[in-house]
Amino acid sequence: MASPVAAIDCGTNSIKVLIGRRRDDGTLDVLVRESRVVRLGQGVDRTGVLADEALDRTFAAIDELAGIIRSHEVPPAHVRFCATSATRDASNADVFRDGVRRRLGIEPEVLSGDEEAALVYAGAIAAQVPMPPEPVLVVDIGGGSTELVLGEGEERQSVSMDIGSVRLHERHLHSDPPTAAEVAACVVDIDAHLDASDVPLERTRTVIGTSGTIKTLACGVLDLGAYDRDGFDRAVLSNATTAGFVDRLVAMTVEERRALPYMHPGRADVIDAGALIWSRILARVPVPDHLVSEADILHGMAAAIEP
Repeated sequence: MASPVAAIDCGTNSIKVLIGRRRDDGTLDVLVRESRVVRLGQGVDRTGVLADEALDRTFAAIDELAGIIRSHEVPPAHVRFCATSATRDASNADVFRDGVRRRLGIEPEVLSGDEEAALVYAGAIAAQVPMPPEPVLVVDIGGGSTELVLGEGEERQSVSMDIGSVRLHERHLHSDPPTAAEVAACVVDIDAHLDASDVPLERTRTVIGTSGTIKTLACGVLDLGAYDRDGFDRAVLSNATTAGFVDRLVAMTVEERRALPYMHPGRADVIDAGALIWSRILARVPVPDHLVSEADILHGMAAAIEP
């Protein structure tokens, strides 16, 4: 039996781990999937540095995840740690990398935007059997960046945009709930990045959303009583219905969002910006609905670990 592998994705808002074992057919049997909201990217858009308290929160979470990995006897050679937007942008990223090395005994990877987009696409597409109509647009909305990848056959067009739930919330949405003017400014920022993107969204025939923001919004559209991976995985949702839910969510206070049964409390304050990003992307594609996938960047990372 193949040894287990562990993939850790450390983003701007959350850190996630997936532990799995490769089946004979190459697919992944997921043993553990855990997530912690650490807000590593707190203030990075404004200051350009990782805050001391954000590092403390993240290192505490890594200590916890390291214990889970050890309990499943994952060999160090089969552990992969990837950091994304906040770490790319921070001038003191070396402090973070050193902390990861001490805790996990491995070299962390700081992914470029293109590398992050490729792993997001690989993870989402591997779970699609049969393959949906192409070109397929895979979207991942993180805390600091948003990845768009349009794929058809072996061809890929991708972009990693410096817009994410934490970054845009800190930049624009200061009131609780946000004012109409704040929302309008956020939308202008999102649209400017989409306008500058080289990904031809008008060619899309299938949309797949993979990130925590998108999955949480799916829980709301489906009116689930909890954050239920089986409940939203592979769900096909109307773009118009999702946009309507986004409007209602953005108009809520943070406390009202926290009261939603599927909402992680660490996501409630910044999901307004992430939801607006998703709504603006869906408004530009020529298809009426989208697919939500539990398979994401972690699956792409795990698949690339040599057994």
